[in-house]
Amino acid sequence: MSIHIVRLGSPRQPGEGLRIGTVRRPPRGVPRQAFASQDWYDVWYPDLAPSNDTMKLGREATSQAQWAHFVRQYKKEMNSPQARHSLALLAALSHHTDIAIGCYCEQEAHCHRAVLRQLLVELGANLA
Repeated sequence: MSIHIVRLGSPRQPGEGLRIGTVRRPPRGVPRQAFASQDWYDVWYPDLAPSNDTMKLGREATSQAQWAHFVRQYKKEMNSPQARHSLALLAALSHHTDIAIGCYCEQEAHCHRAVLRQLLVELGANLA
């Protein structure tokens, strides 16, 4: 049992389990009833997405210093009680079931899901 970190919209992998979209907005131009069948996500959970202002920092980051600023801001948001409870829940679930969390970004290294990966590891989650 583990958490898979995925790019939403990519083909599902065997054993991935429930796919959770940790994004601020649903995919554009996709009917709601097609989200799962088109491999976007089964459940939308924007509570673990960066705020609009923080997301803008990440999108505009062109240097290591700018990316580090984004990471600090996002981690600050993920330190709120609601986010900490959500992360703890996912970490605990990873010991009992397979789940996948993801975002639309092409490169995980330049995406909030890389930070989510780190935060989940710190909480003892099983990651694929």
